[in-house]
Amino acid sequence: MKIYTKTGDKGLTSLIGGTRVPKSSLRIECYGTVDELNSHIGLVRDQEVNASRRPLLKEIQDRLFTIGSALAADPEKSKMKLPDLLEADITLLEEEMDRLNLDLPELRAFILPGGHPAVSHTHVARCVCRRAERLVIHLAETSFVADLVAVYLNRLSDFLFVLSRAMAHELGIEEVTWQARM
Repeated sequence: MKIYTKTGDKGLTSLIGGTRVPKSSLRIECYGTVDELNSHIGLVRDQEVNASRRPLLKEIQDRLFTIGSALAADPEKSKMKLPDLLEADITLLEEEMDRLNLDLPELRAFILPGGHPAVSHTHVARCVCRRAERLVIHLAETSFVADLVAVYLNRLSDFLFVLSRAMAHELGIEEVTWQARM
């Protein structure tokens, strides 16, 4: 099978269900950003400090593919059975955050991204996740998007923040706090 089809050469692509849309459409921007996020999660997963978390991070990547397929489907025309996002997926993130937080010092200031490349990669993933969430919320203003999609992305960005703190703690890296200039 060839990867290239040439059907998008004029700036259009097909949604699941056959509808042709411009590649610049908000729906394409949404699932493209989720795909970008998935790539960043892969980079986070590949960090040695996350060796024990690789199955969890792969699970998150699987859920991002679930979200991507939902966003890639025309909500009015697609008859294809797509994987579901479940409340349990959100609960998993919450439970992992609670578990990670047990070993972390109380948060008393804003944290600046950085301190170690692995931590920085996780903050970049968090920022891309927030962008994906904003785009999905915007899309939901005019087109159907399952409510759990935005909820999952919101919780995932929180999880990535907590994960970045946990990674810094495990690596023995001092968190860099923001010092407001007065």
